[in-house]
Amino acid sequence: MSDDIILQTRGLTKEFKGFSAVQDVNLSVKRGTIHALIGPNGAGKTTVFNLLTKFLQPTKGSIHFNGVDISAEEPAQIARRGVIRSFQISATFGHMTALENVRVALQQKLGTSFHFWRSGASLNQLNGQAMELLEQVDLGQYASTLAVEMPYGRKRALEIATTLALDPELMLLDEPTQGMGHEDVDRVADLIRKVAAQRTVLMVEHNLSVVEKLSDVITVLQRGQILAEGPYSVVSQDPRVLEAYVGVEA
Repeated sequence: MSDDIILQTRGLTKEFKGFSAVQDVNLSVKRGTIHALIGPNGAGKTTVFNLLTKFLQPTKGSIHFNGVDISAEEPAQIARRGVIRSFQISATFGHMTALENVRVALQQKLGTSFHFWRSGASLNQLNGQAMELLEQVDLGQYASTLAVEMPYGRKRALEIATTLALDPELMLLDEPTQGMGHEDVDRVADLIRKVAAQRTVLMVEHNLSVVEKLSDVITVLQRGQILAEGPYSVVSQDPRVLEAYVGVEA
């Protein structure tokens, strides 16, 4: 595998009782890029994410990260390698402040997550680093705000901050702008571009304006298979892609 390829799958397939949700997917993600995975509903995008992070085991095929075959590894091992995923539904702790949410994520790096006998004050050493991460995603003013009280778009930004706290080399973002109004979509899109400056991003996204704005490369899935791949200017003009989205021959 080329040094500029951070993630590669070969013949990645997932079958459920004879139904192929993902079939023979060969995906290559270049280091330092924003790579979008798009397709109509039921195309297999989230299943691919679940396979990459080992929430699902592939029926066949392989997954390579930084040239290492990680196909047999568990989710925790994948995360320790620097492959960190966010989910469609915001996964913050609602009754903790924004600062506390990021601090919990940072605690994972200390290896003290299950040291229940330690005083909560022992985490104060992480406050400075947590605040830096909040400032990085423009949430400094929300540091003392409970996550449950934050606007939806800001919650998604907080989730990105907690993902950054785990020091990812490859960020997998699953529908980062889902359910947002126009202002929040623009804010989160700008945030993704900002945090992608020093890492690689693979994202599933339905909002094609966001895909156009952010993506270096786009892979289009249909019925679990790769239909097309390339920059937005090429993929958006592909008659097969237009037919898959619009439902009529272009």
